[in-house]
Amino acid sequence: METELRRSEEQFRILVQGVADYAIYMLNPQGYVSSWNLGAQRIKGYTQQEILGQHFSRFYTEEDRATQLPWRALDIAAREGRFENEGWRVRKDGSRFWASVVIDALRDGDGSLLGFAKVTRDITEKREAQRKLEEVREELFQAQKMEAVGQLTGGMAHDFNNLLMAVLGSLEILRKRTADNPDITPLIDNAMQGAQRGAALTQRMLAFSRRQELKIEPLDVTELVRNMADLLQRTINPSMTIETRFPLGLPRVTSDPNQLENALLNLVANARDAMSKGGPLVIAAEPREIARDEPDGPKAGAYVCLSVKDAGEGMDSATLANATTPFFTTKGVGKGTGLGLPMIEGLMAQSGGKLILKSRKGEGTTAELWLPVAAKTEARKEEPAMEAAPAGGGFFNILAVDDDVLVLMNTAIMLEDLGHTVLQAHSAEEALKLLDDHNDIHIVITDHAMPRMTGSQLAAALAERRPGLPVILATGYAELPAGSNNDLLRLPKPFNQDQLAAVIAKAVMEAPLAGTAAGEA
Repeated sequence: METELRRSEEQFRILVQGVADYAIYMLNPQGYVSSWNLGAQRIKGYTQQEILGQHFSRFYTEEDRATQLPWRALDIAAREGRFENEGWRVRKDGSRFWASVVIDALRDGDGSLLGFAKVTRDITEKREAQRKLEEVREELFQAQKMEAVGQLTGGMAHDFNNLLMAVLGSLEILRKRTADNPDITPLIDNAMQGAQRGAALTQRMLAFSRRQELKIEPLDVTELVRNMADLLQRTINPSMTIETRFPLGLPRVTSDPNQLENALLNLVANARDAMSKGGPLVIAAEPREIARDEPDGPKAGAYVCLSVKDAGEGMDSATLANATTPFFTTKGVGKGTGLGLPMIEGLMAQSGGKLILKSRKGEGTTAELWLPVAAKTEARKEEPAMEAAPAGGGFFNILAVDDDVLVLMNTAIMLEDLGHTVLQAHSAEEALKLLDDHNDIHIVITDHAMPRMTGSQLAAALAERRPGLPVILATGYAELPAGSNNDLLRLPKPFNQDQLAAVIAKAVMEAPLAGTAAGEA
């Protein structure tokens, strides 16, 4: 029996000594190491000869030793029977690892403390994997949140566009009809300016939600900034100076020049507000190459990095993390909408680029606009600005389609004021019925976002019934659903009468309406 017991104890000792994934060792009641297994040597780096008789506190960090953690751990284990903890531990070479630790008190038959059994496991990789998983979850949550906010913002912007269409359209016609009344026209002008400011705000909202209409084209960043020099100078404070740093031969990039100007102006205004004591504001650009996609950076490709660097107060980590969150602002009430940086981020995303913000408290802020290099670098041919149809150029029978009664009414009023004959439809289905009943319709102007059948779906149905019939799509959205005809003429909402006349003129040029003008019949 005694032989069997000794053999069992020896087998157990061999088992413990042979375990390589766990550090399993004994401590005497004072915390000195009395046994050591292979796993302990592998994890902590000490051989049995080096560590036996040494106090186990040497495995703890200086910070933990300063708080008496090793001795408190033994005290808890002796009092409660077990101590469990996770924390940093130190190897022989000084490197740290994240450990899961269990200390069990060992007692004899009469309850006297014999020592402690200590088990340590290196869970650094597990902890790092968990951290990365939490980061991915947080990024997914943020992406879902921003997508939801973007959808909400885009929907709100669409509704506001319709309201502003009604306001601006009515004011424009009213001003034309009261042009000789000096007591009324200033009031109308004031109201139109307010409505136009509202329209600019909806464009920012659409930019954030990445639904704004963009005119992407090759452009010269150096030339764009040079042409803005006077405007930028008027934007900053007298105590500030603007420095520009642009290398020769900078490649052309692709973006919407008007929206990029607005983005740059917005960044300069932010820098001005941050630099209360003045100082240099540096606008620079340089070519950059990204070899492979980066998680929080641009995708692989060639870019021009256009940066705005201020010498202001900078942002702490919390403010920087929320800087592109819609409606977040550190400015006073009435001084900021919180849509400037989200608008720029949306513009960069739609342009195939990236907005990167770098900032530290007390060290200023750098905003980087990563703009993709244009595939073709030839000089862009300037297209003549589209003008309204000249008087006497012909009047047409136009079918106007919109599910919003106010927008439809104002569209019809503007068209009639231009001399056209208008049929009104409150839905795509009603438009198709009118088309069947009238074979003299020359042009269709339709809203896009309508219930049951969208404007793009209506255009497809019209193409089957009346091939060649010009269709103009009125929308504030940049992207149409998959399968839509992206070659349709667009009329961005909210539009004015001049824009309406111009798009009709373009429709006539692209699809000549021979013998259909009422004035020629």
